[in-house]
Amino acid sequence: MSGVKNRVALVTGAGSANGIGYATANLLRAAGAKVAI
Repeated sequence: MSGVKNRVALVTGAGSANGIGYATANLLRAAGAKVAI
């Protein structure tokens, strides 16, 4: 993911460690975004 470094991302649906919201939050965090769940 390009262009997310130092940006804030609000992710909904991350309540389950097996869900797509959780996976998306982890990918955004790994790419340098600040993530709010």
